[in-house]
Amino acid sequence: MIQRKIRCLNEKIPTGTKEWADHNVNCIKGCYNNCRYCYAMCMAKRFGRATIKTWQKMVIREDVVAQNFRKFSGRVMFPSTHDLFEFPEYQDACFTVIEKLLKSENELLITTKPRLRIIKDIERNFVQYKDQIQFRFTITSCNNELLHFWEPNAPLFEERLSSLKYAFKKGYKTSVSIEPFLDYDPLPLINTISPYVTESIWLGIMNYIPRNNLRKNEILYYEQIRENYEIENLKDLFERFQDLPKIRWKDSIKTKLHLTR
Repeated sequence: MIQRKIRCLNEKIPTGTKEWADHNVNCIKGCYNNCRYCYAMCMAKRFGRATIKTWQKMVIREDVVAQNFRKFSGRVMFPSTHDLFEFPEYQDACFTVIEKLLKSENELLITTKPRLRIIKDIERNFVQYKDQIQFRFTITSCNNELLHFWEPNAPLFEERLSSLKYAFKKGYKTSVSIEPFLDYDPLPLINTISPYVTESIWLGIMNYIPRNNLRKNEILYYEQIRENYEIENLKDLFERFQDLPKIRWKDSIKTKLHLTR
């Protein structure tokens, strides 16, 4: 039954950032959030471009900031491998790129673990482009203990929820990514954020969960996250949430259930 239903959702399923946008733009190397599960950090480590310690020491890509962007065909995601920060030089770089993309009439998906002041600054600086902007806020749990462990330097739940409420109140298109979901049952989080979401709520899992070289204080968190993504729990979530109109399933879950093709 699950197989048949999910195939009807999409016979050819795009993966990665293509699930959300046709193009993505980034203007910073590294990310201060330093999330333990970050795929961009994993790739940088794999190819020797960064370590866990150097990843959060961000470097502005001046070539991207100086670029004059054309109008792309389809939606543009910004950013996809870093976040938006209040540090003046990094905020200025990101806002320069946002302004250029919007002035070229691009449809922009702004993805972030939101800091309220940044969202207010976007509203103040780019309100004339409101119809071209959709926010996609990453809110992976309402449990601040889990957020602090998995996303050490990212905002806590209350600030992310306040950012979502603010963007909703100001009339922006809003959506949320719960990828990876950090709670065994994400329904309480879904119920909390859903009234302020105009578009979609995306559920996904963590792709890289190491078993080795863990510190003693880390083991329990990693054991718990593996329990979240056991096949039976994912099947249960799919059955329970499939009729909720805003819920979308990331390819990470579909692949885990062998239901992507």
